[in-house]
Formats: sequence, structure tokens, C-alpha cells
Amino acid sequence: MYTRFQWPGPIHHLSRKKPDNAVLYFCPAVLQATARAFQAGFPGLVTYAVKANPNKHVLENLVAAGLSAFDVASPAEMQAVRSVAPDALLHYNNPVRSPQEVRCGVKHGVASYSVDELSELDKLSIVPQGTEIAVRLALPVKGAAYDFGAKFGAEPDEAAMLLQLVAERGYVPAICFHPGTQCADPEPWGVYIRAVADVAQAAGVTLARLNVGGGFASNRDGAAPDLKAIFDHIAAVTQDVFGPGAPQLLCEPGRAMVADAFCLAARVKATRDSGAVFLNDGLYGALAEARDMGAVARVRVVSEAGVLREGAHSARIVFGPTCDSLDRLPDPLSLPSDLVEGDYVIFEGMGAYAECLATDFNGYGPAKPVLVSHFD
Repeated sequence: MYTRFQWPGPIHHLSRKKPDNAVLYFCPAVLQATARAFQAGFPGLVTYAVKANPNKHVLENLVAAGLSAFDVASPAEMQAVRSVAPDALLHYNNPVRSPQEVRCGVKHGVASYSVDELSELDKLSIVPQGTEIAVRLALPVKGAAYDFGAKFGAEPDEAAMLLQLVAERGYVPAICFHPGTQCADPEPWGVYIRAVADVAQAAGVTLARLNVGGGFASNRDGAAPDLKAIFDHIAAVTQDVFGPGAPQLLCEPGRAMVADAFCLAARVKATRDSGAVFLNDGLYGALAEARDMGAVARVRVVSEAGVLREGAHSARIVFGPTCDSLDRLPDPLSLPSDLVEGDYVIFEGMGAYAECLATDFNGYGPAKPVLVSHFD
């Protein structure tokens, strides 16, 4: 467990320490509550996609909340999980691996692999028979912020062929898919599950497990996604198309699991007569995802004394701290009129990808996360 001193909340820390660097705040209680909600609501095994945030204390708190399985994409992530949970189940669902990475997977006792091409299945020849291998399916399904099928996944006919070979080679046959990141609509999961049933029937193979991927949306704009509706849809469609012989379900949330457990405080370095704002974090730091997905819109501004700024909001251009002119949020951010230099802009829901994508370019970047007992 995380044993460092816990501050009561981000504003309490900001008003007393007045940090001049960007700060991430981590609330273990929020993370554990989210993990327990996923386990109570999803109709199958919940794993955590380590790529979203591999911080050791995140992994420790997920284990404390009852998670026993993790989706890993590299040997480094395998080692990160093993360091906090030696007996955890590892699911290696990055479908492209070097031979050395496959050997690492065998060494670490990976329980499940995924493949999307024959050459990748051939690389797994050293994996013990009886290990689960999931064929990754890709469909042209809309509904996500960006499409994961553009890089990985086999079309249905190829997936059926691979599924047959998985069974013939003595592995446990499964199928996995990913509907794409930040997906709030239940229907893409339904489309995929129906297609999975068709692929399994075409292959003449009974699936042991169906991995419905990650993609579950986090709250980026103030509208919390209805995860229960997605869980219920997954369960209903699976039962409808497979009946009593339905495969065991598995999901691998990353973003939706960890996002709300962190927030980011970036200090206002300067304001311009034009209304533009300069922060001490930007596209090379914890706001890196803004380039592809837009910045998180759940923001509030507090003075260095911890007082909430409540002026009328307007859209303002926001620059990061580096010397690169590209270090600018792609869209204006709604900020209060009474914002001044020295204030802190607090971005909510920043637990996913913020820390692991941040660089120290030009000497900037967030400090190690500060532990808080709750969010203000």
C-alpha cells in the first residue's frame, strides 16, 4: 500500500506549498472505489490495462481493491506487475512481439496472449500448450475517439482461420477486440460480440473466453459515462448470440479505471493582453493527450491562497511552458475572467496517460504525484 503522508486535498497542498511546477494528485480511495465498482458491475473478469498508468502505487492499490489480473503490453509492464503482485494473472494482449519478448512472456508465466496474423501465431510456438490465445478481431465500427482497429486486428475471415489454428495447435481458443478509446456508446460492443459469434461459428470452434477489451470512457467534459448501460448491453448481447454455452467474459479497462483517481494542477505563468494564458504544463508534459483528444474540459481555477475563481468564463488560448510554439492546447479552454498570474488551473480526471506520456523537455514536466485523502 501507499504509505506516504496524505494531504487532505489538492487545494490544501497548493495553498500551503505554492509549488511552481505542475503537480499531479493521486487519491487511492477514488481508485479503489472505481476498481470495486468495475468488479461489481462487469459480468466477468476485470483486468487492468497497465499502459494507462503503470505507477507502482496505482498497481498496489488495485491489488488492494481485489484485482488479480492485468493486461500487459511489454516485459517492463510484466515486471512492474510482478513486483507488486507475484501471483497475478498476466494477459499479454499486444499482438506484435519480438521473439525475445515472447520468451519473457513465457518466463513470467503469461496466462493469455493475443494474435492478429499467422506470423505472430508462429512466434508463439514456444508457449506451452494449454495456454489461452485470443485472436484479435477488427471491424470498421464507429463510436470511439479514435479507432484501435487501424493498427491491430484481423478481419473476420482471417480471424476464423487463425482461431482454427489456435485450437489445432493445442491452445485454448479465445477472441478479443477493442472498440476504440473513449467509447461511451454501448452499441460498438454489441456489434463486435455478434461478429465474434459469426467468426467462431465459421471456424467451428467453441470459445473459452471473449475479451471485450477496454475503451470504456472516462469523464472528460462533465458528463459521466453510463458504464452500467455498457455492462448490461455486453451481458445481454452475449447471452442472446451464444446462449447457455457463452464464453467467459473479460474486460481490460485502463482509462476508465484510473482517470478519476488523479487531477493535475498547472500554475499560470503569465497572461497576455490578448487573453492568452501560459501554464507550466502543456503538450510535452501531463497534457500530452490533448494533441489527439482535446484537453480535459473539467477544470477549475484557484488562487495561490486556495480561493476558487468564480468570474464569468470565456474561451482562452492556452500555451504550455516550453519554447516550442506547437506547445499549445488545440482548442481554447473555458477559464474565469478573474484568473491572474500565479493561480492554479486544476484539471480533473487526469489519471490516464498523463504521467507516463509526460517528458522533461526544456526542463518542465510534472513532479511525482502527491498523495491526497480526497479531492476538494
